[in-house]
Amino acid sequence: MFRLPLTPTRKSIAALAAVLSLSACANGLANLEKPAEPIGDFKLGFSEVVAPNIVKGPLSREASAEEWVQSVDKAIEERFDRKTGEKYYHIGTSIEGYVLAQPGVPLVFSPKSALILRVTLWDDAAQEKLNAEPEQIIVMEAITAETVAGSGLTQSRETQMRNLSANAALQIEQWMRGELREKGWFGGKPAQAAAEARLERAAAVESDPAVSAADGPARETVTE
Repeated sequence: MFRLPLTPTRKSIAALAAVLSLSACANGLANLEKPAEPIGDFKLGFSEVVAPNIVKGPLSREASAEEWVQSVDKAIEERFDRKTGEKYYHIGTSIEGYVLAQPGVPLVFSPKSALILRVTLWDDAAQEKLNAEPEQIIVMEAITAETVAGSGLTQSRETQMRNLSANAALQIEQWMRGELREKGWFGGKPAQAAAEARLERAAAVESDPAVSAADGPARETVTE
């Protein structure tokens, strides 16, 4: 039987059909409360989010493409603006599909919220992509006291979108860290070690300004 090749949109539909069986993701909002950690020499240049072919999944509340673009872009900038590397990179994100659990769906169907993205990283200095093919990321809502019985029962549509967007940004960061370790992105392990050393140094100076003075250049003594 002849079948059309899966386009990104068709892949999104197929993924959304199976997404409800996936496990929960880490809590992106809670993770933001932790101190920011460097990703090699990464510094965010700009984030571009689009949703030209977004697909609404089964048993989902409505949300417009524009609402999703604003929500995801805000979450990406909120997370990655904290990175203080020395080289600019850009994050391009295409929102492919979503499910926002709604009230009134029997618990036997395990209503969950989910988001599907395709992400590309761009090296500003080299003017080239780091990944030739976009990375597909499937995001689920985190399990909390509010979502254990289904977020559609306890959360507004806006809260669901905010949580999913924050989780998406966290998963993008986790993917980027994996590529740093495995493929040497963002300067690889040497850049990561240097960034961590700068962070430790800054923390030491903040807690004890005398550390900076002790490591500063020796003053020249002038005698007459």
